Amino acid sequence: MNHLLQMNKMKDTRFTLRFIVQKDGQLLREALQEWRISKRALTAIKFEGGLLTVNGVERNVRYILQLGDCVEVTFPPEEKSEGLTIEHGHLNIVYEDEAILVIDKPAHQNTIPSREHPTGSIANIVCGHFQQQGLASTAHIVTRLDRDTSGLLCIAKHAHIHHLTGLAQRNREISRQYEAIVHGHIEQDSQSIIAPIGRKITSIIEREVCEDGQYAHTDVTVLKRFVLASEPMTYVRLQLHTGRTHQIRVHMSYLGHPLVGDDLYGGSRDYIDRQALHCVSLQMAHPLTNQPLQLTSMLNQDMLTLLKESSI
Repeated sequence: MNHLLQMNKMKDTRFTLRFIVQKDGQLLREALQEWRISKRALTAIKFEGGLLTVNGVERNVRYILQLGDCVEVTFPPEEKSEGLTIEHGHLNIVYEDEAILVIDKPAHQNTIPSREHPTGSIANIVCGHFQQQGLASTAHIVTRLDRDTSGLLCIAKHAHIHHLTGLAQRNREISRQYEAIVHGHIEQDSQSIIAPIGRKITSIIEREVCEDGQYAHTDVTVLKRFVLASEPMTYVRLQLHTGRTHQIRVHMSYLGHPLVGDDLYGGSRDYIDRQALHCVSLQMAHPLTNQPLQLTSMLNQDMLTLLKESSI
């Protein structure tokens, strides 16, 4: 099997991958497919300033490889997304290398700019972070979080890495766990919610469980049942098996236990000024090295306060 030898960031900021060939007589095109270089990336390499070399000599995709050849794939510099302003600010970085960036996102901050919040998003600040590193790249969001949801958020540092993490997501190889506080006492200690989610006809924002929606699967485990100010609540852990927009919020509302603070889906803001939802765990294989990554995040103080003020 061909394998990645190393990755490097060139002085001109072009992202380069280096492979050692372990299959004799193979076309370069076939090897690139095995290394999961997309057709889109190959087009960009050909027309936008990338380079394919074998043992330091530029070659095209019809070149026949020999065992032990060193192939370098140099991607063209990336343009940042149109309308994405470069900003500089604080990022709570949990993990970073030359391929991915994982941050602990605070509540009340957009992942990407919106019409209501065109600046100050994680994506804006990540672009500034990349600029400081000399990376000709834009913010490729792998695991997006709603504005008021806090916790772990993964960003790819190059389009090719985003392509690889996208493949992993489709194969359900990226695992995310959340913790939340919901209204009412959930009776079952654990259960699976498998209910399709689609856009609500009367809203451009809201989603709902509907027959013609997309398949959605959430596992729910009760961690604690308690009472706060005479109101029953449940502290739960949630495992996402799919990544639909507002999936946890919609599924918990559908179950009859909306998230505390989630006034869009039936929750009350009497106790907290946002949905009480936090991404506590992210597990994945590194997109290049295949080494396991397991990252965790503590609950935000506002959710911890609710739990401390509670009584069983």
